[in-house]
Amino acid sequence: MRAEFRAVAPGASSGERLAVWARRTARDILAVELPRRWAHTQGVAERAEEVARVLPSDEADVLVASAWLHDIGYASALNVLGFHQLDGARFLAEHGVPRRVCALVAHHAGAAAVAELVGLGPRLAEFDDEQGPVRDALWYADMTTGPDGARVSFAERMAELRGRRGPEDPVVRALAVNGAERAAAVRRTEQLLSRYAVPA
Repeated sequence: MRAEFRAVAPGASSGERLAVWARRTARDILAVELPRRWAHTQGVAERAEEVARVLPSDEADVLVASAWLHDIGYASALNVLGFHQLDGARFLAEHGVPRRVCALVAHHAGAAAVAELVGLGPRLAEFDDEQGPVRDALWYADMTTGPDGARVSFAERMAELRGRRGPEDPVVRALAVNGAERAAAVRRTEQLLSRYAVPA
């Protein structure tokens, strides 16, 4: 797919919202090869759209685009380093996606702690890890959506992750470092939604 994929992200003059392009791109990359991952992605994007309603429009577009694109690095054609956050982010950067979206994809779900465990910390550090409500919301959307796209609690998601991956998996081992950070991002987003009376 890397060789055949020629579409680039829309520029400001194109009139197309980045999130619309992102949905189409994620579908093209994931839907056939990885249908379960595509179902998860659709659920994450739905959650992100709920949070996006309480954000400024430009921030909302960045959030929803990042949600659609967050797991494209799992596709075999994009798998270079074997680290989906970084593979996805690097692919997006190659195709003209705004650096901020690439960075959100690169760092989603506590990627920094996992990258350190697998020796990819310096590579990941090429992308800034922003702090704030958009990053929190992306993590929240991902960590309250199950593998098949269903809504789950944060605790249920972490239990599912541990059970599916096993204790020796770097993602599970990294929870000792990033588990509290993940929980804090979810909590802050739930608080943001509660201020606007949006159900979490």
